[in-house]
Amino acid sequence: MPTIAVDKEDLWERLGYKYTPEEFDRLLFEFGLELDEDTTEEVEALRKQGLPAERPQLKIEIPANRYDLLCIEGIARALRVFLGKDKPPQYKLSHPKGGKYITAKIAAETRQIRPYFACAVLRNIKFTPRSYASFIDLQDKLHQNICRRRQFVAIGTHDLDTLKPPFSYEAQSPKDIKFVPLSKDKAYTAEELMTVYESEKHLSKYLHIIKDSPVYPIIYDSTRQVASMPPIINSEHSKITLNTRNVWIDVTATDLTKLGVVINIITTMFSEYCEEPYTIEPCKVIYPDGTEHITPDLSYHPMTAHASYVNSCTGLTLKAPDVATLLERMTLTATVDTSDASGDSIAVQVPPTRPDILHECDLMEDAAIAYGFNNLPDSFPPTSTVAQPLELSKLSDIIRTEWALAGFTEVLPLILCSHEENFDWLNRKDPGTLAVRIANPKTLEFQVVRTSLLQGLLKTIRENRSHPLPIKVFESSDVVFKDAKAERQARNVRHAATVWCNKTAGFEVVHGMLDRAMQMLEVPRILSTDAKATHGYYIKEREDPTFFPGRAATIYYRRPQKRSSLDAIKAALSIDGDEEIGVLGILHPTVLEKFEIGYPCSAVEFTLEPFKRGLSPAEHSK
Repeated sequence: MPTIAVDKEDLWERLGYKYTPEEFDRLLFEFGLELDEDTTEEVEALRKQGLPAERPQLKIEIPANRYDLLCIEGIARALRVFLGKDKPPQYKLSHPKGGKYITAKIAAETRQIRPYFACAVLRNIKFTPRSYASFIDLQDKLHQNICRRRQFVAIGTHDLDTLKPPFSYEAQSPKDIKFVPLSKDKAYTAEELMTVYESEKHLSKYLHIIKDSPVYPIIYDSTRQVASMPPIINSEHSKITLNTRNVWIDVTATDLTKLGVVINIITTMFSEYCEEPYTIEPCKVIYPDGTEHITPDLSYHPMTAHASYVNSCTGLTLKAPDVATLLERMTLTATVDTSDASGDSIAVQVPPTRPDILHECDLMEDAAIAYGFNNLPDSFPPTSTVAQPLELSKLSDIIRTEWALAGFTEVLPLILCSHEENFDWLNRKDPGTLAVRIANPKTLEFQVVRTSLLQGLLKTIRENRSHPLPIKVFESSDVVFKDAKAERQARNVRHAATVWCNKTAGFEVVHGMLDRAMQMLEVPRILSTDAKATHGYYIKEREDPTFFPGRAATIYYRRPQKRSSLDAIKAALSIDGDEEIGVLGILHPTVLEKFEIGYPCSAVEFTLEPFKRGLSPAEHSK
């Protein structure tokens, strides 16, 4: 969850009360927030030493979906309404007289890079040093949160009085773009800026978004004065200051939904500083196909809540007017729906600051917060049920218990890993249809969902290679595979795996671990050529680049079934009727080298899925 720092005295002034640490912590808890830190003691200690110190700060943890609470303005506004000191503010558009909107025309070339655009004006705004700093900080918080480091959305703020509308949003070759960027004193081409900002930590992390594109997005006014080159930098010419009175806000995006959320949040949060509070002047955006949009869209979203639903989820016995009062405390506009003869419905108007409200369950949650989670009645569930573990969980517990009794240590590596670890480091090829990839991985370590347990066990050995030999580790957990037939296009498969690391390879050790596991699962060992056997497992030599040549085997499983004489003949000639469930062997030296392990290792890995319907009657009864 994001953490924001707010000025303590400023917040007390806005709330009209000076809270003790305990009182404020309780208030935040009741509202669903958490006080992370109060810097008052640190500041006072510095002042006693005669050292310079900032004003005391309150650091508050905010839920990731509450973008309206990412600044002191939003927090104070929401808490005042929650405490009953204010009514929910009504946000509205102030259309210019005569319909003379500030316009922004979108060029067709922007489709190649950032196709969506919105803008708005905050008129006659009055900044103080603290509100100005909060304005800049909110942009940064939004960029890091919903904007995903400007990948999806980028915000630009400008002193409108330094620019001459109408505006144009274009995409041009980086060689053709030249302007004086923010905090610089000379003009650069966009191509040059890519080099200049490589050494600037706060901007270098955004360069990759457009660097390899043949065209860069650029915003001009009517005189071809550059206002911004999103998502990298604004122009020095139009920068806002404490003296700025009219702020023009531009928002560019690759996602239309996030575009609407961001333009609504940034404008509504700071509209309280306008001459007419909570009023925003809209702009007209003209897209390449000629369609026109008025932005931002501050229309309230109508929803219906039901007192019966709220009561069924919370155990309360509230009437519709009581639920409406609770929802009002959460900055929603709510009235009893008179068209419902049963008196159960509440008409709710969701403000543009609450994009987190998507379903009636969100309204129920808000009503429960306003009522107080600690005030909800304690009651036993109306039905009595006894939980039972899944069959797979029983099987896993059997394996975990036996392998632990054998002296092996259970480990729990992360289920995400890098693409190299999952394939290249195990000498395996990626067919492209096997692993589930992460769309926007934070780091190279978390690119795919693992398809094997081996890499996690080997990484564990690598990090513990200073421990005395032998190192014996195991895991029984899920791996994930793509599956076009599944509803979610992927499926979890329960695997069990163990690795032995010592001065000798220890193939016989992991072979014994496999035999012990099968013994406890009541799966008999059979010969691969035994056509009469109707149930069991066997191993057969294989060539696998993950393992040392001639030191690897496939584990096959024959499900319990009645076989005809023809099936028996087929089974004697082929293993096509048997199921491959795993592999064991001595790991290849190149695999060990990539995982930085200096001793030989043997491993076994197999799936538990075929056995989940093969539990004995005694196990089923447990």
